[in-house]
Formats: sequence, structure tokens, C-alpha cells
Amino acid sequence: MQIDVVSDTVCPWCFIGKRRLARALEMRPEVEFDVHWRPYLLDPKVPRSGLDRRAYMKAKFGDGPNVQAMSEALRSTGLEEGIAFAFDQIERRPNTLDSHRLIRWAGAVGMQDAAVERLFAAYFLEGRDIGDAAVLEYLAADVGMDSLQVAELLSDDTDLAAVEREAKLAGEMGITGVPTFIFANRFALSGAREPEVLLRVIDKALEEEAGGEDEAVSG
Repeated sequence: MQIDVVSDTVCPWCFIGKRRLARALEMRPEVEFDVHWRPYLLDPKVPRSGLDRRAYMKAKFGDGPNVQAMSEALRSTGLEEGIAFAFDQIERRPNTLDSHRLIRWAGAVGMQDAAVERLFAAYFLEGRDIGDAAVLEYLAADVGMDSLQVAELLSDDTDLAAVEREAKLAGEMGITGVPTFIFANRFALSGAREPEVLLRVIDKALEEEAGGEDEAVSG
């Protein structure tokens, strides 16, 4: 079954959603899943050089008690999934286009899941600037990609427009929040849902796929 996950690399709920999806897939070991990570830009106006994260978050959300409560809720939920969010370590709010390009290249060499996991960990656990080319080259090497090739690709904006178009397409499809999971091109589910919820949609998609195959055979 193909599963498309629309997400952004600076979205904490997307990190949580990734861990929950992995748990759901483990509950169906007999099924072969093909997971594709698709780009989404939570804020396409962030410059390529990025912004100071504290100033950005204050301008976007303010600095009242609700913001602190939101962070604490994320930390608590993250710990349930083995994620120790270190928001205080993050200094930059990067533009995420280049990180999505890295995910795209990782998919071409069968390393997409590892690259997505590494990007999330680098940003949310280590406070790395995942909009910085040198950081992306390091992370690429960390998951087994050719860092020299990645450096060459990053220096050229050849596929930048393609990633921007794909991110824009998500909005045209009606996706307004991430993560959004699309199962077998049939069912879409938005939000970092619990594995049991994801599993119900997976099973529904499997049932429909099996029904379609039965119809094809009987026809």
C-alpha cells in the first residue's frame, strides 16, 4: 500500500505523526507499505537565510501563557513517542525548501525515511539549522547519502521550482494542516493521530483494495 505523508520539517506534530505512523505499520507486518514524504511549507514567506526563532515565534504566537502551555503539551506528547523536544536549543527558524529537496533526493536512493527522521531529530532534539547547506550535507552523510553529491545539488536550484510546485499542490488539494496522511490515494487523514486511528484507515483502504481486486477477477 502506498502512503503519502504531507509534512514540513519544522512541524513538531509531523515528528510525532511519523513515530505514530511507524507504530501503526508495525501492527500490520504482513502488509508491504510504500511511504512517500511530500513537501509542505508552513510559512513560505520565511527567507532562504532563515530567521531568529525566538523573534519569529513571538511575532507569530505572542509570549503569553497559552504559548507556554502549547509547548508543554507538545513536550508531554513527544515523550510518549520517545521524542524529547528541546525547543530552547533551537536558534533559527529555517526556510525548509532545501530540507525538502534533501528528502526528495533521499527518496531516489531509498533513504527517505531515514532522512526525514534525521532532519526531525537534528532540528527538534539538537537545535541544528536545517536550512543551512553545511548542516544538510552533514545530515545526508549521516544517513548514508553521498554528501558531495548533495553539496553539488544544493549549490544548484534546478529542482527548487519542482519542490515549490509540489508544496503548492498540497494547498490546491485542500490540505491546510500537517501532517496529512493519504492512504492508497483513497483516504486522507489530517493530524498526528494515534496509531489505532491510523490503523482503522489503513484497514479500510486494504478492504477497498481487496474489493477492487475481487471485482476485477470476477469481471
